[in-house]
Amino acid sequence: MDNKLDKIIIEDYLKLKKDHEELKLKYQELEEKLKNYTNSNSHKKYYEHNSDKVKQKAKEYMAKVKEENPEKLKEWRRNAYLKRKEKLKENKDEK
Repeated sequence: MDNKLDKIIIEDYLKLKKDHEELKLKYQELEEKLKNYTNSNSHKKYYEHNSDKVKQKAKEYMAKVKEENPEKLKEWRRNAYLKRKEKLKENKDEK
């Protein structure tokens, strides 16, 4: 009886281990694909050459949000405040 239970547990463990390895590979694959779309050299070059345009568009977007949806702006500011507060607390705890 105990032997059957051990076999079942081992089979479950091996299945979970296999699933874990598959998910790990899929995760690595997705991470590599994501790198193509975020902060690539082309994005950096574009920003270097067009930093004024990017900054201007950001200002225009913020003005638009301020007019159309001030609640969203409040939410962003609140989240930034909470994150800043959390970081300060972490730094204080480390010291």
